[in-house]
Amino acid sequence: MARRVAIDPVSRVEGHGKVTLTVDDDNHITEARLHIVEFRGFEKFIQGRPYWELPLVVQRLCGICPVSHHLAAAKAIDQIAGVDQLTEAALALRKLMHFAQVLQSHALHFFHLASPDLLFGFDSDTAKRNIVAVINHHQALALHGVKIRKFGQQVIEAISGKRIHGIAAVPGGMNQALTAEKIRPFQQQVGDIIDWCDDTVQTVKNLYLCNRPFHDNFGTAPAAFMSLVGPQDQLELYDGELKVVDPEGKTTHRHPCPQYHTLLKEQVKSWSYMKFPFLSNLEPETGWYRVGPLARLNTCSHIDTPKAEQRRQEYINTLGTPVQAPLAYHWSRMIEALHCAEAIKKLLENPALLSDDLLNQGNKRREGVGIIEAPRGTLIHHYRINDDDQVTMANLIVSTTNNNQAMNESIRKVANEHLDGKTLTPELLNLVEVAIRAYDPCLSCATHAAGRMPLELELRESDGKRLQSLLRNSDGNLVHAD
Repeated sequence: MARRVAIDPVSRVEGHGKVTLTVDDDNHITEARLHIVEFRGFEKFIQGRPYWELPLVVQRLCGICPVSHHLAAAKAIDQIAGVDQLTEAALALRKLMHFAQVLQSHALHFFHLASPDLLFGFDSDTAKRNIVAVINHHQALALHGVKIRKFGQQVIEAISGKRIHGIAAVPGGMNQALTAEKIRPFQQQVGDIIDWCDDTVQTVKNLYLCNRPFHDNFGTAPAAFMSLVGPQDQLELYDGELKVVDPEGKTTHRHPCPQYHTLLKEQVKSWSYMKFPFLSNLEPETGWYRVGPLARLNTCSHIDTPKAEQRRQEYINTLGTPVQAPLAYHWSRMIEALHCAEAIKKLLENPALLSDDLLNQGNKRREGVGIIEAPRGTLIHHYRINDDDQVTMANLIVSTTNNNQAMNESIRKVANEHLDGKTLTPELLNLVEVAIRAYDPCLSCATHAAGRMPLELELRESDGKRLQSLLRNSDGNLVHAD
């Protein structure tokens, strides 16, 4: 008789998700699924609102990466406002805020969410595998993580007035410039931030290579990759064209952003609120792809900041290209953090940040598409308006949605290789969560939707009857129920 094991919710990710594993009487995995159980519906309730409100409203999708939604929406309403080119000052301010957001988000994920698994082992005691243990046993690493994230948040605050959900981008530009007094402290600190990011790249590299065969194969399934790239195929986080490479690394698409809908299609499945995008020239089963740091380092030819480029070359010389291992996300993520720190240093020297030339104007249009590389991957905002300037259509394809099928494939691979035929334990089930955490999913964003999150495991028959339940409370205690 088939049974179902539920991991509900998945811990140490942003938002709420649930994993179900269907097992037979011999504990063989017959199915593995990641369910997104939050429903938020931003695409619907922003309809009818004036288009200029969108950058402020949609950033409420998330408290971790609000700047990404703020700027993706801003890029879309720039098009609606008829502005194809920002002033130098507005573009510099947006990029500075965006690099700061990627920096703080990558720091949060690695130091607070992922490092406990990497430092203490995937099967270590759950009482030890947490941020408190990182602080106790790796104090310098933890302190650097806090300071890197704080720096990024303070840069965002200086530009938008708040660290979370600030006010900065407006149709055609930005609402205010920086001052020399605001910039000076960041210029004094950024050198340390670069050094700490560089040190962390080496730490992640060492952690990966200490057990490379396991890390190379953990949750790995061949996939295509998609991201924005710059004109010379350089790593690009704010603008550019969409580039897709196949599982062998061959470029298959180079696509202008406004025509994204000819490149991608979306599939809906009844068991998840998150859609399943796929490449339109392929079927849903074969057209899935990955986005995010792993994808960006697989699609770009180089990084235009020196230390990050040196680390990228070490990365590809060690792992080859394209890199398929989900656990290499952590390594690529910190290379990007280093790049953002270097890019911030360069931008802080740009006198345009002090300029009041912040707005351009144009002839209004009825439609706009904004695409940006959020920390977790490619983020698409698409809007249409009516004659009253009200939103009539909104389509959001967020980073985690782009990675939806990839996460399911990794879950299935891990379940079949590490759980199949074994007695189910919290340690083995954590391996499934480790695979998900590698993608750094933001499940609140994907559905347009403290302490250790509770974890509930259920055994169910195929007809839904519950056989057993194991609940891990937020304090770490396990409670058994029949």
